Amino acid sequence: MSGREIGSASELSARIAKGWKPNRYLTNMSMAFFANASNYVATSIFPICPVEFSTGYYYVYNKGDLARDNVRRKPKFGKVPPAQMGHTDQTYKCEVDQIIVGIDQIGAVNYQRANVPPSIDPKRAKNRFVVDQQLLHLDILFANHFFKTGVWNNEFTGIASGAGVTPSGKQFIKFSDANSDPIQFFDTRKRQIVLDGRRTPNKLTLGYNTYLALKEHPDLLERVKYTGSTANPAKVTEKVLAELFGVDEVKVLDATYNAAEEGQDDDMQFICEPDGALLSYTTSNPRVDEPSAGYIFTWDMLGNGNFMATDVFEGEGGTHSEFMEGLIATDMRKTCDDLACYLSKCV
Repeated sequence: MSGREIGSASELSARIAKGWKPNRYLTNMSMAFFANASNYVATSIFPICPVEFSTGYYYVYNKGDLARDNVRRKPKFGKVPPAQMGHTDQTYKCEVDQIIVGIDQIGAVNYQRANVPPSIDPKRAKNRFVVDQQLLHLDILFANHFFKTGVWNNEFTGIASGAGVTPSGKQFIKFSDANSDPIQFFDTRKRQIVLDGRRTPNKLTLGYNTYLALKEHPDLLERVKYTGSTANPAKVTEKVLAELFGVDEVKVLDATYNAAEEGQDDDMQFICEPDGALLSYTTSNPRVDEPSAGYIFTWDMLGNGNFMATDVFEGEGGTHSEFMEGLIATDMRKTCDDLACYLSKCV
């Protein structure tokens, strides 16, 4: 360039004078619609149970034997018959799911030379894409296995109140209805789970619309209205709901996904039923002496200690391509109907 330094002010001025227009990308922002990782909650609802083999068994002790009073009066010069403590077994089977995304090595050169923002760097961006897809897939599996109608034996359906309308059987007044009594309803459900499952429910998982209805329910607002101030007005949060309903934790399911097939217009929906709710007892970690409403069995399919694994491999010779894959091996399994209650049409 006639001795002029490439990229100098004089060179840039000369190029602009000839019609060249600067086209520089911002290095500090991009519009990447990756979800906030905290929105994905599948692995925080039921405990993760790592397993050594992709298929296997686990023991289920007979609840009736454990709950029965088996202690008897000892007869003189004799002994009582041995108490029964039976068990059955159930199976799990971790299936492997996979995602693959390609990287054009030649095309990537342009990005590398242009000093583009890290968000568009092919390897970095597609690694984020693969991880995000795995978390999205886990939440969809959670919705299909746990958070929908037809899964749990204890299932209740919300109805609207009105003249002469009285909930019966497996019905309750919708939480969006001011005539409903959420605290009394959940206390009743908790009592039944204690009777049937011998554990007090410790977790309440709410669909997004259900959460919105509860946080605006007049009875709940009435209970917290004197706890606020002008600077910090009273409001119903997940923590407040947990205290009001007497559970350790309330989780709100606000993760979304595109339900449309590729090539169709986007159809954004909540992954889990937005008007549903799940009351359950779960352990924080796998236990040999504790029941849990559900478990997420995970298999380390590559032997590297991860049930969610990523790998990169070269494409065919001459294609100048490489591929990034993500692998997941899980089995989401309902393990005890007595320890959970599912609510549909809460709103």
